[in-house]
Amino acid sequence: MSAQLIDGKKVSTEIKKQIREDVENWVLAGNRRPFLKVLQVGNDPASTAYIRAKTRSCSEVGIDTDTAHLPDTVSARELKSVIRSFNNDDSIDGILVQLPLPSHLSSHDVIESIDHRKDVDGFHPMNVGRLSVDQPTFKSCTPAGIFELFKYYSIPTKGKHAVVVGASNIVGTPMAVMLSRENSSGKATTTICHKFTRDITIHTITADILVVAAGQPNLIKAEMVKEGVVIIDVGINRIADETSEKGYKLVGDCDFDSLKKKASWITPVPGGVGPMTVAMLMKNTLLAAKKSIYPEE
Repeated sequence: MSAQLIDGKKVSTEIKKQIREDVENWVLAGNRRPFLKVLQVGNDPASTAYIRAKTRSCSEVGIDTDTAHLPDTVSARELKSVIRSFNNDDSIDGILVQLPLPSHLSSHDVIESIDHRKDVDGFHPMNVGRLSVDQPTFKSCTPAGIFELFKYYSIPTKGKHAVVVGASNIVGTPMAVMLSRENSSGKATTTICHKFTRDITIHTITADILVVAAGQPNLIKAEMVKEGVVIIDVGINRIADETSEKGYKLVGDCDFDSLKKKASWITPVPGGVGPMTVAMLMKNTLLAAKKSIYPEE
């Protein structure tokens, strides 16, 4: 058997087309165009590339955006003061602080300083808490994008054994929460693993759905999964490749070539989960502009 490809590029293009229509209708109804403020601390090249992808998507869907740059020497107090000014600016709908931050800054502290009503990344404790009790919230973009892929390809989660490898606050933990919720899109029996899990294959071999976000190239191999598994590979890793013009190639956390012979569905890297994450950021920014999650009292 050969796995069917989950094409995140294609699905994200369709979702962004719908968002663009919604944005234009919102503006035609006399509302201000949604506005996303991005904040970059320092000039990490990977962060710069991610921001470029996000701002390009904003222009595709008709969302206004602007990126503020701060030096990597900025103090926590100065950074939070800038974020407070964004919180108080009524023309800004969504605030995105690009992670990772320089090591002297606490990302928890910085995320908590963002107004939760403008937290379009879905990382604020208020939004994470609301997610875990199934209240309307800004959902973390990568897990939300994965659920859109399940919906698009009619991949059921109800009653399935879902295994999440990686327990980060950005992907693994919210993904596990969303899979296990008693709502229409969850109802999976969920196991969460991480780098300290002993003999990880005991868990991965029983998975009907395997979501891998561990940041370790080719961690999951064919002998670690059963026939017919659905594989969602969130990893994006650069590995040396002398045959490539850039000198490297992008690979996921799963050994794609061996796994595609065993899986029923699989996401490629790149072109799988990545584009969906950006599409969900656009969706959250529109929700923030419309005050859909937190209506004005």
